Amino acid sequence: MEWTPDPRELADLELLLSGAFEPLTGFLGHDDLHTVHERGTLADGTPWPAPVTLHLGAAVEPGAEVTLLDPEGLPLAAMTVAAHEPDGLTSGPLKALSAPEHGPFGRLRRTPAQVKQELAGRPALAVTMRGPLDDLGEIVATAKELDGTILLLPLSYGEAGPAVVRAALRAREQLPAGTLVVPVPLAPRDEPELDLELRELVATAYGATEHLAGPDPVHIPGPPHRRGLVVFFTGLSGSGKSTIARGLRDALLELGTRTVTYLDGDVVRHLLSKGLTFSKQDRDLNIRRIGFVAAETARHGGLAICAPIAPYAATREEVREMVESVGADFLLVHVATPLEECERRDRKGLYAKARAGLIPEFTGISDPYEEPDDADLVIDTTHISIEAAVSRVLDTLRSGGWIR
Repeated sequence: MEWTPDPRELADLELLLSGAFEPLTGFLGHDDLHTVHERGTLADGTPWPAPVTLHLGAAVEPGAEVTLLDPEGLPLAAMTVAAHEPDGLTSGPLKALSAPEHGPFGRLRRTPAQVKQELAGRPALAVTMRGPLDDLGEIVATAKELDGTILLLPLSYGEAGPAVVRAALRAREQLPAGTLVVPVPLAPRDEPELDLELRELVATAYGATEHLAGPDPVHIPGPPHRRGLVVFFTGLSGSGKSTIARGLRDALLELGTRTVTYLDGDVVRHLLSKGLTFSKQDRDLNIRRIGFVAAETARHGGLAICAPIAPYAATREEVREMVESVGADFLLVHVATPLEECERRDRKGLYAKARAGLIPEFTGISDPYEEPDDADLVIDTTHISIEAAVSRVLDTLRSGGWIR
């Protein structure tokens, strides 16, 4: 039997498989769940504060094997069923089949064992956080007193997860060298005391000798279809980003459920950024202007579509922060059509001129393009139609709840 757990169960599954929920080796059954509620321990007396459960929507016999899948159908774990209750509560030992592949900031993920190996026995101050850190001075002072490494554990569960990880990365820039950032998809528990106890247990699993709990969660008000959204396309000239962006605009206007603003890179240069050169400084200024207009559109619940080249990661991150600072959402779409294909198309003859030295600082030829490692969607238009590419973006907007 195959089963896809819900988002909270998937997050708990990842922590079970990584060892972050040590000493648990599987989801809790009826007996363990009872003693957790009554005494804060497992049935054998081992301290454990909160339920970690899985509910199957189909009957299954003890001894059967259930393959647990991620939303894309990737097998994550095999569970040998020990017990299955009438309400669907199912328990049993887990065997890892593969590491989770979905979700942003995959490059930062590490298991507790990997973090402990990196710490190499040094003391560590773990800071679990669900929002931006306000007082870095206390963290620095505590770590200095401990003579230990700072380990930031952004609790990256849910819609606010990426923003919490980015807050941790920004904090790391102001903390001592060697500070580690490791996202942990720990879903919040309803009772604050239980949530704190669980955070402490997870911090200990990652090798912490001392733990500080960070601030309250980042709250994103309202359902996605009522929140402002910026869909930001980036890619080389000729990649197809503007064509996909226009197709997305047209499709959304046909649906009629969102107010849409379209900011194409070339059009903006003729109006908002007229007079700017193609130096790095002016290109960054152009992207910031696009970001400002997009953020203001999204601030009031609108949906903005942007399609500049935006070759520099730092500037794209600035735009993301502008948008998220006004309480809106940001979706980065990397149109990753290879340079060779973009140059083959070359409808405007720009690459030929750049090769001939007639256009200085041309992205992809004489100036770099920093490919995003935080894109929410990656599309290569080499072998798919524009219609198919637009459909992929629309499917992402639907699955995220931004359009209905």
